[in-house]
Amino acid sequence: MNRAMTIDGPGFSLYDRAAQEDRSAQRIRIQIPVQLRPSGGRGFHTVLRDISLSGFSANSLNKLRTGSVCWLTLPGLEALQSEVVWWEGGVVGCAFANLLGQVVLDRLIDRWPMHADFRSVC
Repeated sequence: MNRAMTIDGPGFSLYDRAAQEDRSAQRIRIQIPVQLRPSGGRGFHTVLRDISLSGFSANSLNKLRTGSVCWLTLPGLEALQSEVVWWEGGVVGCAFANLLGQVVLDRLIDRWPMHADFRSVC
């Protein structure tokens, strides 16, 4: 994780502070075709299930090891570094190494609208 933005002493970043909350950011259910690449492995195409400022979940038939680094490529953006937090039943949950910007999140939601009956905040 990037420790560049310290706020409450050495090594304590904005991400660390947000991660101390029960849920560091509201997750928006969404379906976006993405590419996910484990560090040192081959990337694969998948579908994002939800996203927030601090992380995401995506379909992943291949088990990804907790703590491993992976790279998420969203349409029109450079690859974003993340860390696997959990994997269960073909779904992986990851935390971004750096918080996603609110403007970027808003643009993704606008670009990939979902039916009102499906989109919800988890």
